[in-house]
Amino acid sequence: MNKFFKTSKVALRFFNGGLNRSNYGVRQLSQFAGDFETESRRLLEGVVTNSANYVPLTPISFLERAADVYRHKTSVVFGSCVKYTWEETHSRCLKLASALVQLGISRGDVVAALAPNVPAMQELHFAVPMAEAVLCTLNTRLDSSMVAHLLKHSEAKIIFVDQQLLQVAQQALSLLSKDKIKPPILVLIPEYENSYPTNDIHEYENLLSSGSSNFTIRLPKSEFDPISINYTSGTVSSPKGVVYNHRGAYLNSISTFLCHGMGPMPTYLWTLPMFHCNGWCLIWGMAALGGTNVCLRNVSAKNIFESISLNKVTHMSAAPIVLSMMANSSPNDRKPLPHKVEIMTGGSPPPPQILSKMEQLGFGVSHGYGLTETYSSATTCFWKPEWDSLPLEERAVLKSRQGVQLLCVEKVDVRDPETMKKVPADGKSIGEIVCRGNTVMSGYLKDAKATEEAFRGGWFHSGDLAVKHPDGYIEIKDRLKDIIISGGENISTLEVERVLYSHPAVVEAAVVARPDDQWGQTPCAFITLKEGFNEITEQEIINFCRDHLPRYMAPRTVLFEDLPKTSTGKVQKFILREKAKALGSLFSTEKRSAASC
Repeated sequence: MNKFFKTSKVALRFFNGGLNRSNYGVRQLSQFAGDFETESRRLLEGVVTNSANYVPLTPISFLERAADVYRHKTSVVFGSCVKYTWEETHSRCLKLASALVQLGISRGDVVAALAPNVPAMQELHFAVPMAEAVLCTLNTRLDSSMVAHLLKHSEAKIIFVDQQLLQVAQQALSLLSKDKIKPPILVLIPEYENSYPTNDIHEYENLLSSGSSNFTIRLPKSEFDPISINYTSGTVSSPKGVVYNHRGAYLNSISTFLCHGMGPMPTYLWTLPMFHCNGWCLIWGMAALGGTNVCLRNVSAKNIFESISLNKVTHMSAAPIVLSMMANSSPNDRKPLPHKVEIMTGGSPPPPQILSKMEQLGFGVSHGYGLTETYSSATTCFWKPEWDSLPLEERAVLKSRQGVQLLCVEKVDVRDPETMKKVPADGKSIGEIVCRGNTVMSGYLKDAKATEEAFRGGWFHSGDLAVKHPDGYIEIKDRLKDIIISGGENISTLEVERVLYSHPAVVEAAVVARPDDQWGQTPCAFITLKEGFNEITEQEIINFCRDHLPRYMAPRTVLFEDLPKTSTGKVQKFILREKAKALGSLFSTEKRSAASC
């Protein structure tokens, strides 16, 4: 048996409140299915389960259907050099899966990828599971040391690397060799416009050509078999390997395109990194709809507007940082939209001011909430028709809420993290967002302790603090670790950040706690200013906040600098917390004592 499957069956444990809150591994989940099947037979004579009425759910089936139903429809567009149909994409994925098997890939082996949003990334999402292997897409902003660490942790057998990231990958493989760890086979994904001397390196198109389009797809034996590993962004500590299974990927693909309002054959612009939660599972979802994937290597406001205009894009997804970039872009970088373009955003809650600007530009913005552990979005702020008549600012405030659970999510709630009791739906009582259902991760790779902690009490614990409004919509107030306690008062950093974003000079803002000898903690704001506003002072920002917030919530410290972010647009607050901690107390106890004399 493959190492990955041995590890996963030990490390991945499931807590299910509906089953006496017992612990079950992957093998036990399969036993559940058998037990329920036996029970069904007891209830109704003549009931059977066989290949006629049961096939494990897997998003691979989306591609097989697309090759039949949408065979001549464009599947992928990349600049002026690549344009495939779904029939061609299907054939290429079969060849690639065949080639992987020829390289020695077998059930449960991990295949890594380090690449931006290029066609090869889309193909790997199908070809790797077709070979019954597990795809591990790596963050393109990682340095060679972290890439080496994740390759070692995942035990990847092959790594596909984009030409622009080749040096990082080669340095990572060198580090593995120095540690006497056999490095994975490297396959180069060349830039389509440029050739690259491959020498002894496998080249993507050559490898693909060596495979057979008559390859027999190796479907999962169980829908709980792993399909991918997604490492968390590391905003708190070193990344954890989040394991997805075929069943969850299938269901979340459907959930995501439904909440995005996609119909048949949409045109989707890839501004969201494909490596992030497998592109929110929309790489698979686009095959289900027969849509067109417009790949975009470099994400900039100019490239986005040009791609929308050229390809008649209907949908896209983007982190709030991309929305901010578009909203604050130069008029020279913009092009008129061919029609209303729907954007789904996630990550940190987008400031209402940014949502308002995007709406004014002609975009329809919906807001989803989720984590890597929930296959991306678990909730969305479903829009109610009666909100259409509200003023723009009020609509933006409503849109910034995290909303209600998606269709394929069993339950999302706000509960006391210790007692697990529901908090009142009054918009004031704070609890932790918890989730359960088929679109919650299988567990953390090789980390049974972290998995058990995340699933305690029969729910997945998000670590996000929120309120539930009387209409059932949830709204995040902060991360558990981000709440500032000043003089016994809880300060939501998100509320302070929303005020900062409303200042005309602010393009980005993040608030963390600074230690204080008297108050315990005080708010410390890190701000990036818009061009042309370099004369803004710390005191001006503080006064602005005091005019719009209770005085105790206003920042006592303001620092102007670029914010450190992950490639998915999340601000790395742990870095900012360390900076604020290094500043020490705003006023030392000794100085206060002297001042009072």
